[in-house]
Amino acid sequence: MDHKQCASEILDAIGGRENLASAAHCATRLRLVIADNDKVKKETLENIDGVKGVFEAAGQLQIIIGTGTVNKVYDQFIDLAGVEAASKDDVKAAAAAKVPWYKRAIKTLGDIFVPIIPAIVATGLLCGLLGGLSRAFPSISDHYIYNILDLLSNTALTFLPILIAVSAAKIFGANIYLGAVVGMLMIHPSLVNAWNIAGGAETKTLWSWCGLWDIQNTGYQGHVIPVVIAVLVLSVIEKWLHKHVHEMFDLFVTPLVSVLITGFLTLTVIGPVFSQAESWVLDGAKWLITIPLGIGSFLMGAAYAPTVVAGVHHMYNAIELSMLADNGQNIWMPIATAANVAQGAAALAVGIKSRNKKIKSMALPSSLSAFMGITEPAIFGVNVRFVKPLIAGMIGGACGAAVASLMNVYATANGVTGLFGFLITTESFLGYLLTFAVAAGVAFIASWLMYKDPVTEGAKAETKPETAAKPAPAEQNITAGKSFDDTAVYSPLKGEVVLMQDVPDETFAAEVLGKGAAVEPSEGKVVAPADATVETLFDTHHAIGLTLDNGMEMLIHVGINTVELGGEGYEAHVAEGDKVKRGQTLITFDKALIQSKGYKTVTPVIITNADDYDEINTAASGSIDLLDKLLETKKG
Repeated sequence: MDHKQCASEILDAIGGRENLASAAHCATRLRLVIADNDKVKKETLENIDGVKGVFEAAGQLQIIIGTGTVNKVYDQFIDLAGVEAASKDDVKAAAAAKVPWYKRAIKTLGDIFVPIIPAIVATGLLCGLLGGLSRAFPSISDHYIYNILDLLSNTALTFLPILIAVSAAKIFGANIYLGAVVGMLMIHPSLVNAWNIAGGAETKTLWSWCGLWDIQNTGYQGHVIPVVIAVLVLSVIEKWLHKHVHEMFDLFVTPLVSVLITGFLTLTVIGPVFSQAESWVLDGAKWLITIPLGIGSFLMGAAYAPTVVAGVHHMYNAIELSMLADNGQNIWMPIATAANVAQGAAALAVGIKSRNKKIKSMALPSSLSAFMGITEPAIFGVNVRFVKPLIAGMIGGACGAAVASLMNVYATANGVTGLFGFLITTESFLGYLLTFAVAAGVAFIASWLMYKDPVTEGAKAETKPETAAKPAPAEQNITAGKSFDDTAVYSPLKGEVVLMQDVPDETFAAEVLGKGAAVEPSEGKVVAPADATVETLFDTHHAIGLTLDNGMEMLIHVGINTVELGGEGYEAHVAEGDKVKRGQTLITFDKALIQSKGYKTVTPVIITNADDYDEINTAASGSIDLLDKLLETKKG
């Protein structure tokens, strides 16, 4: 591959130097911030030799090139463009500055709610399962085990304001324990439980604004936005005090004053005002999707995918959580499922109908990912690119959502769609099944009828990094007692096996960079799966590229989007060019620290020269130890 030629063609396709605001790269892709996206020739970019994919995300134009090559193309690119190399934070800041304020606000909501979804999903799944069991076996509800599980099943929703407050404090940069205090204040036992008021519980005046407005002693159970606003106010006050209070007094003055002011404002202004505003929004959402004959749901099912493309779908988390806290019924989730599986079915039709090998390799795995609830590979990798499948998916999503509305389908949690959604829709199982079938069936047929292979589409050549020979370090003892063969890939990590289609990143899930599997690590160590040469070691040490002695080329990428950590939590034990032995430690990382920063540690293990093999199959499931068989390959 001519790296300079590739860089030159990319620069021309994005509109030249004058259209480039900032440039950086990670282990697999160029990350560019463009001044005017209308000047970018996306189709030209996709057909440049060496480019494996192009998509836009978070204000960045991301050009997938691959490990071992992207750094070389990047060096040529910044030289040709006459710009200085930018850090990942610089590019992130430049991209954020281009994003409209409302998108930044919606992204912030997503950043707050996404970390607490596992808690809602866990308790919601339990709630759904208990509901199904109690209907099948009514007497079970009298059993003490059932009562304990029932208590656990509503814990997350009961104390939801505290979960939101802690997460919001992390995002806004406030002390998380002060944030927790604000969340606790809003559901304090001295306030009348908001759910009990609907049953006739009496309240009394907590505060009166000159007799013009009386604030009642009502708790904020079931509310979401007031908590977020209260913690935002807390963060502003706390940061101001940290800057202006002498360090001698800062330790006790700042927390005291921050909590006092925020607490008073929360109970007398923020809570009453924003809880009412939230109620209006929730009522509006419910009204929209309960318009008779499923018309409202039909429209939302069609509009859902475009909101994903626009990056504003995170706002639905707040609506879903409010619905769950209100009556335990999330009627928005079936709409999301209809839209998601429809996009997957549209991509599946493309994959089956297309005669282009590259399109098939992108469409088929990404469609399966969408059925599991991860739609970005299908939407960005296939449907948006060819437009007609996107429209077909919107049609299918609309029809499926209408069915969900007509059959009163609802979920007992959020954060899960697709096939796994059956676990949280046990009380409307048949309706959910029909929603799924209609959305997928209509989208598949529409996409099959509408899609045609583009005439200009062609396959791109695989890029293979050059190898180098260096002295090998000593072999480690973990290989003792284990047998190996050159046709298999052995796990470089200990943990739980994750199918590549379930990795929460569109590039990896769609196997753009190659086939493989992933591991959710149980310990922070990466070892060499075989004797190999270190071809690429990214400067943040979160990813490493190897050429195994048997000719296999491999990328091990620890975590998702962890390049943004700038190397924090990672330590490399080898260097580029090193010869390593099977079992030798390559990278160690602090799993807890990485997760505390909000990043997922699931680690793709990718064969980047996958076209050299006739078959690559996942060989394991569940728990896996270091150097257990992870993948099986076949040639000829």
